[in-house]
Amino acid sequence: MDIRITPQKLHGHVDIPSSKSYSHRAVIAAALAEGTSVITGVSASADIDVTCRAMSVLGADICGENGTYTIKGAGRPASGIIDCGESGSTLRFLIPIAAALGADVTFEGHGKLPTRPITPYIRELGKKGIRFDKEGGLPISMSGRLQSGEFLLEGDISSQFITGLLFALPLLEGDSVIRLTSPLESKPYADMTVSTLGHFGITVRESCSNGLPVYEIKGGQHYKPCDMRVEGDYSQAAFFYVANALGCDIDMGNLAEDTVQGDRIIEQLARVENGRIPSFVQDASDVPDLVPVLTVLASAAEGTSKIINASRLRIKESDRLESAAAMINALGGRVTVGEDNLVIEHCARFKGGTIDSYNDHRIVMSAAIAAVMSDAPVTILGAEAVNKSYPRFFDDYRSLGGIAEII
Repeated sequence: MDIRITPQKLHGHVDIPSSKSYSHRAVIAAALAEGTSVITGVSASADIDVTCRAMSVLGADICGENGTYTIKGAGRPASGIIDCGESGSTLRFLIPIAAALGADVTFEGHGKLPTRPITPYIRELGKKGIRFDKEGGLPISMSGRLQSGEFLLEGDISSQFITGLLFALPLLEGDSVIRLTSPLESKPYADMTVSTLGHFGITVRESCSNGLPVYEIKGGQHYKPCDMRVEGDYSQAAFFYVANALGCDIDMGNLAEDTVQGDRIIEQLARVENGRIPSFVQDASDVPDLVPVLTVLASAAEGTSKIINASRLRIKESDRLESAAAMINALGGRVTVGEDNLVIEHCARFKGGTIDSYNDHRIVMSAAIAAVMSDAPVTILGAEAVNKSYPRFFDDYRSLGGIAEII
């Protein structure tokens, strides 16, 4: 699906979809609980769908309708295939869970997911009773039952590995510890996991050793059913915060004030001072999902802005350093790509043009917001990529007065 956007200021109210990160975690925790949980406020997306199907393979009974998911957990895990779609969260969260449950499964994936690294699991789980049929890549089959103990993880690949183990280790008989061997990037996502586990009766003790996080997890814990409402997603709200900085007037609902979401920093970045957007230098380590739309914001900012420590963006749905730069440059902006950074120069107005989505939902939505400051239409190729996280994005965009036509 290709969409042509005619530049138009946006105004009105939009309810931000639920946090995809929290939704994954709530669905998984409920599926591991001994009883029935009701998770409300879940916004449908392709990624959440694959997590639900995956947890069904692992023994849960899940029924989702109109944003409410009734989940009966603690069933008998089945052997078979778990198709993770293009969801890195699903893959990395579920590998250790399947290992803890003793499920013999094959993980499959699509898009760029088969190339995303799972090396830490192959190394660490391989020491604790799990057998993999190869050293990486998808499809990959695993068997055995995970043993408790000490797990050493790099912190600069993805916090998703920590989350996966945090879900799995309480299910084991013995106690375990996760030690980081390098600084943890995207720590707010690990904080989300600990918070969600607490709702479902699982305790994790976090401490620090040599400046690095240590997670101690008692074995023999049991997930308890819990009714939970998922809060709104600041990484999705970021598109509308940036639109407001560009002169739109959008009121946003369904956002929690007392959140641990690191992406809430967008409130500070998308500020206007004396009619101008100040330039900024932003470390992407903890907020990788914001990078594409931050390139739009930075283009409108005075002077030159920089996004640093962003090497992990190269292994997302697209190489987001290259695809975000290509998006802005195709519209007449000026972005230079470094090994792990982007340098974005001020651009008073975009000239319009055609954008390749690279099958990346965040590139699509960022391009739609960039159209707000364009002098000519913006055409987005492969706009259906939004289904991965925000299927109703263009419906909301039009409800705010945006002109987005399928061509």
